[in-house]
Amino acid sequence: MLNLKTKVIPCPNCNQLVSREERTCPYCQSDLAIAAVIAERAMSASPLFSSQPAAPEMLVTRVGDLLVQEGFLAEADLHRALDVQKERSQQGNHIRIGQLLIEMGLIRPDALDQVVTQHILQLQEALTQSNQRLENQVQQRTIQLQNALAKLSELNQLKLNFISNISHELRMPMQFLIGYLDLMNGGALGKMTEQQAKAVDSMMGASSQLQRLIEDLLQFSSAADGNLPLDMAPITLDMPVNTAVSHTQPKAFAREITLNNDLYPRIPKVIADNQKITWVVEQFLDNAIKFTPAGGKVRIETIPVRGDVTVKVTDTGIGIPQNRIEEIFEPFHQLDGSTTRSYGGTGLGLALARNIVEAHGSTIHVDSQVGEGTCFSFALPALN
Repeated sequence: MLNLKTKVIPCPNCNQLVSREERTCPYCQSDLAIAAVIAERAMSASPLFSSQPAAPEMLVTRVGDLLVQEGFLAEADLHRALDVQKERSQQGNHIRIGQLLIEMGLIRPDALDQVVTQHILQLQEALTQSNQRLENQVQQRTIQLQNALAKLSELNQLKLNFISNISHELRMPMQFLIGYLDLMNGGALGKMTEQQAKAVDSMMGASSQLQRLIEDLLQFSSAADGNLPLDMAPITLDMPVNTAVSHTQPKAFAREITLNNDLYPRIPKVIADNQKITWVVEQFLDNAIKFTPAGGKVRIETIPVRGDVTVKVTDTGIGIPQNRIEEIFEPFHQLDGSTTRSYGGTGLGLALARNIVEAHGSTIHVDSQVGEGTCFSFALPALN
């Protein structure tokens, strides 16, 4: 198992050990992030287990055939005995072929015992050999799986390193850009025309969106690396809910969607990180608004249930196929991955939301019907 805190990691292209901070392998000059993705896809395309069914190790021979093979019984006598057995069976008198052969005087009891015993020993030997082969195969497959898991962990770590490094490097120039845009917007760098002011407003909106994306990338990288700090304190969940609703209400209004905020009165407090839970709720609301057609409805509720407080976001949107619900939590993944997809986004929000909710000891639940809508919810223990 890969230790995520290790200083070095194998290059997926040349397998030389390189620093976790490197973006390019100093040995083969490969881009480590791209090499990691290529290697991960190659591993996913190569099944570890063969799909060909195993051939039977041996066929179980009937007692009569064994007696003929060993020379204790003539084949004609066997057919005669089988005919008698068939007649008796039709009359409801079932008898084993070995007993019938003794009764008809065609073989001796000791000959039957000898053949049956020999056959049982052969079966036991074949079973022992088959079990040994199976055990060896299981051991080999186990080693292959362990190696594959270790390799996937290494590849995943390379991708996380790339995300973290590039996000940190983007943060500084982004701060300079936003700072100068603020100065221009405030008139500190000279008076602007109305058209210039509108252009600066558009740039400020785009830069703020980009800054949020950079912060999300850094937070996701930290969470995936097992380092997600939480500022836990007693709060009532109407605090993060009201903040998230105020942030997303303009988007709902612009898309002609009704956003209902149904808070349960006097809900008990919970222990949570107010800022991060606010971020999770805002992601739920953003997705609900994004995937709900104009004229639809989005509803958020806080519900005390059996010692917990549940936050639930329900929409009347396009819904999610049942067999694809788990996909929405994969980082950088969109259900519609085409270049002409109708909905924007990086596919990172719900992956990070799951990390945050799980860090609080809870789980995100999703109920959805295609064409009818989706419900996201999670629950936190209430304080007594």
